[in-house]
Amino acid sequence: MQKVNSTPVSELGEFGLIEELTKGIKILNPETIFGVGDDAAVLDYQDKKILVTTDLLVEGIHFNLIYTPLKHLGYKSVVVNLSDICAMNGIPKQVTVSIAISSKFSVEALTEFYDGVKFACKKYNVDLIGGDTSSSLTGFLISVTAIGEAGENDIVYRGGAKPTDLICVSGNLGGAYMGLQLLEREKNIFTENPGVQPDLSGYDYILERQLKPEPRLDIIESLKVAGIKPTAMIDISDGLSSELIHICKNSQIGCRIYSERIPIDVTTCEMAKEFNMAAETAALNGGEDYELLFTVSIKDYEKVKSIKDVSIIGNVTDITDGLNLVSPDGNLIQITAQGWNAIK
Repeated sequence: MQKVNSTPVSELGEFGLIEELTKGIKILNPETIFGVGDDAAVLDYQDKKILVTTDLLVEGIHFNLIYTPLKHLGYKSVVVNLSDICAMNGIPKQVTVSIAISSKFSVEALTEFYDGVKFACKKYNVDLIGGDTSSSLTGFLISVTAIGEAGENDIVYRGGAKPTDLICVSGNLGGAYMGLQLLEREKNIFTENPGVQPDLSGYDYILERQLKPEPRLDIIESLKVAGIKPTAMIDISDGLSSELIHICKNSQIGCRIYSERIPIDVTTCEMAKEFNMAAETAALNGGEDYELLFTVSIKDYEKVKSIKDVSIIGNVTDITDGLNLVSPDGNLIQITAQGWNAIK
């Protein structure tokens, strides 16, 4: 068995570590005048509005290193922030990545993490322009800030939905949550019986949805090509129910969505059956799908229905009608926020 090198971070020091992790970075966007290597990055935006978003990921809360490969973690740390830029109808351009690490992490381990960061940046044409490193006594902490751009008239907020608007989602929902349930189940089995190898065969799709989500930049482009500007939009990080409530609260409207129209992949359904769970529950309350939930004017019905990988799941109603899910038998079920809550 080949021996894996394990260089203590202390051997390089903070600045040596930063130089090691960021070497070879090339600037991809003309707006980035200067990236890594000084006290601050230099950006040049002339006639665009700048979008900025930040996420904090904490070991044991947002990820478990028992079943999360470091390269996947680096990739996911970036793309979940790019998804927030997409949700504003913007285009991501730059990111900063800051980490706090305990002594258990070697230089090689952190290089693997940054390989994932760099891969995400290259795939989505985003510049890594800075960050920070620090020690941690409690595990691995990751803070990513994403910067994007949008024309003033292109930005979409959560508060623009109007009655009769159509409610749409991209992709399919619930897969990431069921992937997490599978990983947790196999982790528990392994913890109790270390000799038993995890059985993850046949579930590649939901595992990828959990470990390697993708921001829906393609949907933003498809909407633009179709000549559609959503009236409201948000990405689905905390579950469909929670995100619907955000849009309804900010827009001061009600909604009606139909259970049978919520797009769910067959693998998600199969995994839900194994856990004696309704697949709709995973879609409504699971989170981490990073799909886009948006509303469009009913005038754009013909345009939006022809966009690949977009489903119309309901319509906006007056605020007095409340927030309702229509079951297959026609009953109205009040939508409540049961998705992910970071503060418990």
